[in-house]
Amino acid sequence: MPADSDIVIVGGGAGGLELAARLGRRFGHSEGKRRVLLIDRSIFHLWKPSLHEVAAGSLDAHQEGLSYPMLARRNHFSFALGDLIGLDLDAKTIELADIRDKDGQVLVGRRSIPFRTLVLAIGSGSNLFDTPGAAEHAHLLENVADAEAFNERLTAAFLAAAYSDNRTLNIAIVGAGATGVELSSELIEGHDELSAGLAPDQRFDLQVTLVEAAPHILGGLSEKLAAKAARALEAKGVRLLTDANVVAVHADRLDTSQGLIPSDLIVWAAGVKASEHNRSLGLTIGRLNQFVVDDHLRTSAPGVFAMGDCAEAPGPDGKPVPARAQAAAQQAAYLARVLADPSRDRGPYVYRDRGSLVSLGEGQGVGSLMGGLAGPNFLIEGLIARWVYMGLHLDHHRAIIGIRRTLLLALSRLLHRRVSGRLKLH
Repeated sequence: MPADSDIVIVGGGAGGLELAARLGRRFGHSEGKRRVLLIDRSIFHLWKPSLHEVAAGSLDAHQEGLSYPMLARRNHFSFALGDLIGLDLDAKTIELADIRDKDGQVLVGRRSIPFRTLVLAIGSGSNLFDTPGAAEHAHLLENVADAEAFNERLTAAFLAAAYSDNRTLNIAIVGAGATGVELSSELIEGHDELSAGLAPDQRFDLQVTLVEAAPHILGGLSEKLAAKAARALEAKGVRLLTDANVVAVHADRLDTSQGLIPSDLIVWAAGVKASEHNRSLGLTIGRLNQFVVDDHLRTSAPGVFAMGDCAEAPGPDGKPVPARAQAAAQQAAYLARVLADPSRDRGPYVYRDRGSLVSLGEGQGVGSLMGGLAGPNFLIEGLIARWVYMGLHLDHHRAIIGIRRTLLLALSRLLHRRVSGRLKLH
């Protein structure tokens, strides 16, 4: 790392990467490379809302993922591989863990990285709510490794079910937010495609149960849209269980307030909570282990900012800004202006809810767009909602690789799916 790099961004998710790209392009090639450093524990970037597709096998993470060194070169910032384990606020340094190979051998030792300005964009994880057995028996979808691990288990479970006596595979998903709903739809469509290519004596039934503690699914949407999504999922064959609290998780079942649910595979997609490790960094922490920030995204330490899912930022309604990709993108745009010219007062960061969109599979979706079109809350569904949902993904890529390369990437993905099929079984 250059000795005079002054803006260090830890976390290359949607927000952290967009911030690095915006700053790098604003500073230009030589200054951006010298001043902006992005650090991430992975060597490639994948848009987090796509993890459910990786888990279901409808997206190859290594084909879709974008190399951080390549992105750094094109957007004029520097990149370093590393995992944050310590923060020295007095010395203004961060400590990165060893980098080891898969056999445990140390490739790169611990490193201390100085900073003038630090931006923490390290994301968050799942909230297990201290549910007995959840950590041991439920799959999480917090990163690419989690999604690929689940897909590996899913592929094995498909094979086992095809040759089992009862020819049935039961999957339970805890949490009917966007991730749980989208995963259930992807699993059903993937199974349908697989079944069409199997011999009749190898076909098996897939029962997906979506468990939600709230009265209806998709708490971020209106009850009208949630009801439409529920009907669409039930038409696909998804079993919905609402007003159901998970009491315990076992290897082969869920214990809920509405009874037992037999489960060969369990996915936990309920709740958001940042890492317990955040409490050791010397910054003020909120109830969900997020870094408490003011309306300028400043933490309790001078020169240290936090953004995205790891930050508890004040929202316009008095509640914290929700952990959404659109919030991270807005914060990236705000911080890019602030950090590019610290002497200029940019005013406070204000979160603007642009609405919520949920994919229900090929050609289907529901959502609301806030502020415009046909009033403050414009409802969309079906193919239009699906197209707008895909447009959000493409807009993220446009921000980091440009319009031309985004169009080429989209075309490549479309053609690959046409040739290889929707489901990838590795």
